[in-house]
Amino acid sequence: MPVSSVPSDLLSQVRRALLQAGFHLKGEGAEDGGPGLSVTEVPAGVLVKWTASDGFTALAEDQLTTSGDSMQAVVQAAVSGLLLQLGHTVTEAPDGAGLPILADQ
Repeated sequence: MPVSSVPSDLLSQVRRALLQAGFHLKGEGAEDGGPGLSVTEVPAGVLVKWTASDGFTALAEDQLTTSGDSMQAVVQAAVSGLLLQLGHTVTEAPDGAGLPILADQ
């Protein structure tokens, strides 16, 4: 359900930028738990969240030097860097569970 206070094109701008950069995106509004980036509307703008595939999660658990948390940080840094370069205001969610992209005021 769209949030009326968010400019209607912010969601599509962020999705287009991520797709053009080569990121795998879930379908719009998809919260199916599948792997990839989800971009959903929130009151302040949009929220980008990454979900690892089951295969990656299993691989990370088998490796002593790799963790899902460190890969989460790498993905968030890449997404944040890209969107900052494109002029978006990127913050970090207090719980670390995604990157809020703020709508222009």
